[in-house]
Amino acid sequence: MVKIKVALFGRSELVDRFQDYVTDQHDIEVIPFIYRKASEAADLIEKAFMCDVYLFLECFPYLHAQSKIKKKRLPAIQVAFDEYMILTSFYHLKNKYHQQLHRLSIDVLDEIHVSEVLSELNLAGDDIYTYSYKQDEEVNTSQIVNYHKQLFEEGKIDYVLTSLHEVEKSLKEHGIPTYQMVIPKRNMDRAMEECKSIATLNMSKSAQIVAGYIRIKDIVKVTEEKGDLYLKDLQFKLYQILLKFGHKTFASVLTNNENQYVIFGTRGILDHITNHYRDFPLIKEIENALDASVEIGFGLGLTAKQAEDHAKLALGACVQDSNSSCYIVNDRGETIGPLGVKKHFDTSRLYQALIHKAKLNNELSYNFIDFVQLRNNEPFSSNDIANYYRVTKRSAERTVNKLLTGNVIKVVGEEKPYVKGRPRKLFQINM
Repeated sequence: MVKIKVALFGRSELVDRFQDYVTDQHDIEVIPFIYRKASEAADLIEKAFMCDVYLFLECFPYLHAQSKIKKKRLPAIQVAFDEYMILTSFYHLKNKYHQQLHRLSIDVLDEIHVSEVLSELNLAGDDIYTYSYKQDEEVNTSQIVNYHKQLFEEGKIDYVLTSLHEVEKSLKEHGIPTYQMVIPKRNMDRAMEECKSIATLNMSKSAQIVAGYIRIKDIVKVTEEKGDLYLKDLQFKLYQILLKFGHKTFASVLTNNENQYVIFGTRGILDHITNHYRDFPLIKEIENALDASVEIGFGLGLTAKQAEDHAKLALGACVQDSNSSCYIVNDRGETIGPLGVKKHFDTSRLYQALIHKAKLNNELSYNFIDFVQLRNNEPFSSNDIANYYRVTKRSAERTVNKLLTGNVIKVVGEEKPYVKGRPRKLFQINM
């Protein structure tokens, strides 16, 4: 059994608690990265390069490391600081510390969770003050400490409930009664399940096989007009370009008896394709060198035979285009393309719809626009969103439902999954 390596970021007491929870889970290997200050998390990221997924037990260190996580596109999970955590913390305040749930200030990532808990408990919340650091460009503990300190000095609150260890420590030094939120075991368990889902998803992606068929377009016409020697020269030049492409993407290049070239590869070539939906440089390089049009079909599959069959279907799709073209047929039988042809859409209009109609936050809205641009506005499934955001399928489906409810996307078809089961819906932006 292949173990999933989880890089665990947390303070020593949280790491110890988490490891106690997972002692009986033999399919994971936890590698702890312990910090004293949240700011140390960004540097610790560099030491976790052999891990499958990165798990943060606190939100503040995650925010410190966020830019590196995004830049490296790391599969990272943060233990949820949600309504359940606030409810659990309220329970501890009332029953363990005998505090009344009024005249307090609280800091959280997103104040919506506090509002929902207060509504659920039927609390007015007039004397409960909330600081949300979600919108801060840079999380500043001094700013949060000063917010609580001022409320306390003005006599508006009796104590503070904080989600940040550094804030608790600083406020206690100022003699202000402060309690840190309790992370429920349920939230840790869910984060661990997300880690497993993402790692499994990435492993299955890396196991995919990619086959490619490449040929000179209208080869009979070229031979008739320019002769066999001219054709052989073109094919030699094409072969040299493909060998260079194969070397760059760790793929093998073969010839067959139908004046076609065949490429076989795995993760390297798959990453190259998915990173160049809008500008497929291979086509431009071939056109410039040969002064001729080409047809390229890539097929994805969980077996070599499936990948090859899909590559033939993708190559067949090129016939409909008069110039050079490249199509992909993925492991679910969807045809994507043509690659290298930008499909324009109004990003400003889409952003407004995401914010006001789908009610997504700024970060999710920008990420979704990047996702649509990266895929060149091709149809997508909830699985594609899960892959891109590196989240669970359930989380991706929640995002899709928001987009559908806001009429930002529409259903344009169904995908044909490789495994047995119900067909899954394909979506596209509705503008």
